[in-house]
Amino acid sequence: MWQYAISRILQASVVIVAVTLITFLTLHMSGDPTYLYVSERASEREIAQVRERLGFDRPLHVQYLSFLGGLVQGDTGRSLTYRTSAMDVVLERLPATIELTIMAMLIAVTFAIPLGIVAALNRGTAIDGGIMALAMFGQSIPSFWLGIMLILFVGLGLSWLPISGHVPVIEPLLKGDLERAWSNLPNALRYLIMPAFTISLFSLSRNARLVRSSMLEVLSQDFVRTARSKGLKERAVVIRHALRNAWMPVVTMLGLEFGFLLSGVVVVETVFSWPGVGRLVFNAINQRDIPLVQSAVVVFALVFVTLNLVVDVLYARLDPRVRLS
Repeated sequence: MWQYAISRILQASVVIVAVTLITFLTLHMSGDPTYLYVSERASEREIAQVRERLGFDRPLHVQYLSFLGGLVQGDTGRSLTYRTSAMDVVLERLPATIELTIMAMLIAVTFAIPLGIVAALNRGTAIDGGIMALAMFGQSIPSFWLGIMLILFVGLGLSWLPISGHVPVIEPLLKGDLERAWSNLPNALRYLIMPAFTISLFSLSRNARLVRSSMLEVLSQDFVRTARSKGLKERAVVIRHALRNAWMPVVTMLGLEFGFLLSGVVVVETVFSWPGVGRLVFNAINQRDIPLVQSAVVVFALVFVTLNLVVDVLYARLDPRVRLS
C-alpha cells in the first residue's frame, strides 16, 4: 500500500510539473506581459526597468525553474495584479468554488443514479427513450448559454432566484464559526442553485447514461437471474445484487467528477459573477497575471491527482479482486 502511494505521489509530481510547464509556455506565447504594466507613453528605458523588476528579462527556462523552486517551498510568486502572494489569493477564493462544486456534484449524483437505474429497468420503453433523449439534450447544451437563459427567465423574468451574489458557508466553517455557517446555509442555497445546476447538467446527463449502461451489463449476468429465480423481490435484486456490482465504472466517474466540475467553473462563475477561483483565473488570463494563473493550475492539478488516488483506494475496498501494487 505504501509503495503504491509513494509511486502515485511521484507520478503526481510529474503531472504537476508537466501541467505547469504547458501553462507557463502558453501564457508566454501570447507576447511580453511587461507592456500590460507600463503606460503607453513609457520610454524604452522605463519598459526595461519594469521588465527587470518583474523578472521577465530572464530566459524562459530560468523563469520556469525559479517558479518550480518556489513551488517546492509553497511559494508560487506574487500576483502582478493584487501585489501579494498568488497562492494566498487563490486559497482565499477557493472556498466559494468548493461550495459551488459540492452543490453541483450533489445535484448530478442525486438525479443521475435514479434516472440511470429507471432507464435500465425499462429498457426499450418510452421511459428509457425519454430519459436518454433528455440526457443527450443535457450533454449538448453549452453551460454559458444555459446560465444566461436561467438568469433571463428564472432570475429576471420570474424573480425566483438571485442572479448573482454569494453567501459564504465553508469559509466560516474553516474559521470554526459553526453558528454563522449554519445560519448562512438557507440563504446560500438560493444563490447556489442556478450556477450549480448550470455546471451539473452535463455531468448529470453523462452519469445517467453511464449508470444505465453499467446496470444493463450487470442485469444480463447469470447471478442476477439466479437471484430472481430464488424468488427475491425485484427491489432486493436491483439494490443488493445488480447495483452493488455496477458500482465500479460509476465510482470511477464519480471519483473524478469533483475535479471535472471544479475545472469547469471558469465560464459559469464568470456568467454568474461568482467570487471563486474560476472567475479569478478568467480575469488573471486577461491580465496575463502569470503567477496567479499558475497558482490556480497547481491547485486544480493537486485536486485531480488526489482524487485519482482516492478512487484507486476505493476500488480495492469495493472489489476484493482489485489489489494495489
